[in-house]
Amino acid sequence: MTLTLNRCPAPAKLNLFLHITGRRADGYHLLQSVFQLLDHGDMLDFRMREDGEVHRTNDIRGLPENDDLVIRAARALQAAGHVKSGKAMRGADITLEKILPMGGGLGGGSSDAATTLIALNHLWQAGLTRAELMTLALPLGADIPFFLFGQNAFAEGIGESLTAVKTPDCWYVVIEPGVMVPTAAIFNASQLTRNSKPVRITDFSEAPEDFGRNDLQDVVAGLFPPIAEAIEWLGKFGNARMTGSGACVFCAFAQEQQAEIALLSVPARWRAWKAKALARHPLGHLL
Repeated sequence: MTLTLNRCPAPAKLNLFLHITGRRADGYHLLQSVFQLLDHGDMLDFRMREDGEVHRTNDIRGLPENDDLVIRAARALQAAGHVKSGKAMRGADITLEKILPMGGGLGGGSSDAATTLIALNHLWQAGLTRAELMTLALPLGADIPFFLFGQNAFAEGIGESLTAVKTPDCWYVVIEPGVMVPTAAIFNASQLTRNSKPVRITDFSEAPEDFGRNDLQDVVAGLFPPIAEAIEWLGKFGNARMTGSGACVFCAFAQEQQAEIALLSVPARWRAWKAKALARHPLGHLL
C-alpha cells in the first residue's frame, strides 16, 4: 500500500462573475457564479500514520492547526470512512505549502481541504465516492464541493449546486493587493446589492469573456483602496475584476505572452502572478 502522496496540488479558483440573487432565512446568500480552476495554488504532502492521529507538520502564521480546514476535513473523513467500512481509519501527517494568500477570494483553504479529502480517501482506502465526499465537505465550507466536483462549474444556491460549464482556454494575471477582506462583514454590508436577476448558463456560454460582474466588488473597493487601485490599473489591459469577496483582482489574456507583458509591468507594491486556465482538477483521476 502507498504510504505517502507528495506534491499534491490544491489549485486556486476564480469567480469569473458573481451575482447575489437573494438571501435565505438562515442568512446565507443565494448566488450565481462560474468557478474557474487555475494552474496555480498550494501544495500538500501526506504521510500515513498507524496511530490514527492527524497532524500538520508545519506552522503557518495565522492558521492554528485545529482551525485549519485541512485538519478538520481529514478528521471528518476518518469518521465517515469508519462508518462506511467498519474499520478504523489510519492517521496522517500533512505538510501544507501555503502559496495562495488567505482571504484572497481564491478558495485556497477550501481547495486545501478538497485536496486533503481526495488524497486521504485514496491513501486510507476509505472508499467514499465523489458525491459522498462532496456531501461530507459542504458543512465545512460552501466552496469545497466545487474542488471535489473536479471541473469548471456554473454555481447556484450557496455555491453547492454545480453544473459543468466550458470556459475560455486562456491565461490570467492575478494581483494580490496585500489586504485581507473579512468575508462576513462584506456579505452583511447594508449597501450590498442582493437582488440581481437570475441568469441562465447559456447566457454565460454565449459571451464568457465579458459576462456579468461581481456584486461584491463596489462594496469591497469602497472599503479597501488598494483593491480599487488594482482593479483600475489592471483594467488597462482588459476587463479586470475582483474574485469572490476579495481581495485578489484578475484579468484574462488570450495568449501567455500577453499575460507576461502585463505581469512584468505590475507595480512593485503588489504581488502578482500569471496562471493558465485549467479544465479539470489535477487530482480528479484519484476519484
